[in-house]
Amino acid sequence: MSHEEIEFKTGKNMTETIKLTTDQIKLMSLFQNVTGAIARDCIEDEKLDRVIFVVNPDKMGLAIGKGGSTIRNLQNVVKRNVELVEYSDNPAEFLKNMLNPKLVSEVKINKRLDGSMQAIVLVDAKKKGIVVGREGRNAEKARLLAKRYFQISNVLIQSPEKIME
Repeated sequence: MSHEEIEFKTGKNMTETIKLTTDQIKLMSLFQNVTGAIARDCIEDEKLDRVIFVVNPDKMGLAIGKGGSTIRNLQNVVKRNVELVEYSDNPAEFLKNMLNPKLVSEVKINKRLDGSMQAIVLVDAKKKGIVVGREGRNAEKARLLAKRYFQISNVLIQSPEKIME
């Protein structure tokens, strides 16, 4: 499989390079043709049989379409589940966008003793299952993208009453 490198700004140091495969570049082109919106990034998650597109905030409505029609059309073309994430260059906002901003009460980002970055996402105990997602799919998406964009190696989804700091 051939790889092309596309450089774009990610995270705080703004010099990270994200490598995209030819297939991912084709999917991004298809995404643009079907939705009219430009995807910033494309992640193929083979394990959960889905394609995740990262979209600029001002293009989410265009990408989803009226009643979700555009995104359904795209799913029919790619024959896989398609998920959209609204981009933000603020890691806490980005994680909220991924996990549902209405259900996330707070995101704390801190440096661990080993120097790695960690995000703690606080959610209501009753809503934790929704935020984590079936088979942990939302949590997995958050981990994948937090690492890819902000070098955050650990994402914990917790309810406030269970936090021990």
